[in-house]
Amino acid sequence: MYRSEQFILIGQKAVPIVIRNYRKEDFIQLIDLQVESFPPPFPQELLWNEKQLKNHINIFPEGAICVEIDGKLASSLTSLCVQFDPAKPKHSWAEITDNGYITNHDANGNTLYIVDICVRPSFRSLGLGKLMMQTMYHIVIEKKLDRLLGGGRIPGYSKYANKMSVEEYLEAVINGTLQDPVITFLLSCGRVPIAIVENYLEDEESCNYGVLMEWKNPFKK
Repeated sequence: MYRSEQFILIGQKAVPIVIRNYRKEDFIQLIDLQVESFPPPFPQELLWNEKQLKNHINIFPEGAICVEIDGKLASSLTSLCVQFDPAKPKHSWAEITDNGYITNHDANGNTLYIVDICVRPSFRSLGLGKLMMQTMYHIVIEKKLDRLLGGGRIPGYSKYANKMSVEEYLEAVINGTLQDPVITFLLSCGRVPIAIVENYLEDEESCNYGVLMEWKNPFKK
């Protein structure tokens, strides 16, 4: 099981954190973390329930991690392995993650797929998301997978949907003309957009779009 003790800077102070696999005793905090991280209009039925969390730690525990700061869970990330064909990239979040239950996890898959990543609002801008993503990159390399992949929400797009297409919005975010809370973060983690997917997730803020974003294993040709 994974456990890494590190420091992050809050102001000028070095604060100890623990990055580790989450476990059953974390479930109450994990659900609270989701509620705080994804308020309405995000669909509340998509927040984790206990059965999903049990599956995460039983089916693919290596892909279920969290960051703990002073005994409190500040962030979490969940993943599974799938077989992905770059020639047929389009899918929905529900299809590729079995609605978050990950029963379709494929131990022989070629891709580590990010199911969910969330950070409490009070702990944002501290780099916790990047630290968790780097942990997943290590798993990709260790398991000799082809890539890390995931569909990013585009929560800023609804404000511009009547002015520009989703392709134009993504280009503006890539160029730095606009900032998107999720896509800009994923770009900063080294993720590369490979496809825009309609009806990826029922998500009012993203107008139901998702952007598939990839990180290729640099040690595989």
